[in-house]
Amino acid sequence: MKHIKNNILLLAIVLLSSMTAMAQTTTVTDASSKPNSTKMKTYLIERDIPNAGKLTPEQLKAISQKSCSVLQNMGPKIQWLQSYVTGDKIFCVYKAENEDLIREHAKEGGFPANVITEINTTISPATAKE
Repeated sequence: MKHIKNNILLLAIVLLSSMTAMAQTTTVTDASSKPNSTKMKTYLIERDIPNAGKLTPEQLKAISQKSCSVLQNMGPKIQWLQSYVTGDKIFCVYKAENEDLIREHAKEGGFPANVITEINTTISPATAKE
């Protein structure tokens, strides 16, 4: 019985480790793995939109739908991760192969992209514990 319990525990640890590894693996292919692939970078886009914080849920939904529609037409070289709505700005986090794709998305969607900043690394409270 003890042998079976140990095997089940070992199996659970292996499965949990595999799931953790899969969760940490990015869906973007590394440039070294395929000759025609390009590594995607992470960008912070600052959009000046007066009274953005007062947009209704319906207006935000419409903006999101427009963005998703443009992204779908552009293909997998650009991805929207999330956005933060503040008083007069929306800050968006995107993954893209290059800054030109961010500008193309903004133009096609009719969104401003006042400042585009490449994110070099991310830190969080977990960084203090590593």
